[in-house]
Amino acid sequence: MSQSFGGIRFKGLRLKANPLAGLGAGVWLVIVLVPLYILVTTSLRTQDEALGGNPLSWPRTLTLSNYKLVLDSGFWGFLVNNVLVTAFTVAAVVVLCVPVAYVVVRSAGRWADFAFRIFLLGLAIPAPVTIVPLYVIIGKMGLYDSLPAIILPTAAFAMPVTLLILVGSMRDISEELYEAMALDGAGQARILMQLVVPLSRSGLSTVAVFTALNAWNGFIFPLILTQSDNERVLTTGLYTLSSQYGVNIPATLAAVVLSGIPMFVAYLLARKALISGLMGVGGK
Repeated sequence: MSQSFGGIRFKGLRLKANPLAGLGAGVWLVIVLVPLYILVTTSLRTQDEALGGNPLSWPRTLTLSNYKLVLDSGFWGFLVNNVLVTAFTVAAVVVLCVPVAYVVVRSAGRWADFAFRIFLLGLAIPAPVTIVPLYVIIGKMGLYDSLPAIILPTAAFAMPVTLLILVGSMRDISEELYEAMALDGAGQARILMQLVVPLSRSGLSTVAVFTALNAWNGFIFPLILTQSDNERVLTTGLYTLSSQYGVNIPATLAAVVLSGIPMFVAYLLARKALISGLMGVGGK
């Protein structure tokens, strides 16, 4: 007998019915779906209905004027900046952390373990407490009010958890595979690219999705390290839109819906690899 979870099949596994767990899952589903329902339906309401109507009722009049208003108010520029920040942040984190994780896994010396622990210290440092020195450093580098000013610190704070996940994923690779490639005459670079990276794809997908989410939803770095409209991303753009529209709740929620669609699509595309990476079975 085989069962499937998230696209992963488990043979010989017999699952027993658990009504209590099913009830809990149903309650949690309602808790998640109700706010999403209110978010989407309110974005399709008129301003008068949003202020005076029942948020749980279906809109009396469906309108796309709120979305048109958002799209005509600089949303596309914010979206392009957000895509650039997210893409370059993910690329920087993956390119830098993959070889570091490989060295940590394959090195038996104390220095590699010490360096790994130093990296993990970053998990204990909250981003807000570093904003003043980061502001000074970014200013000295001449990067203030530019997209690199957002990308660099965002990537730096994503590296500790990325390294932790990748090290765990690479340690799942069988030692016999390393030895087989070494006997075949493969160097370290070839082993990394032809063995480690393909077998760590689920871990890579996991860190890519989580890094992308952090970069996409980042607020404090864009708020402090940029100021011009040309360098705004979606989070600071939504902040500006909410101030611009005042109490125009439907327009603000329409902007929230539009900003969430790309990450939702990315999650759907990487869902199977993400689940397998989180369950620790993707590297085998």
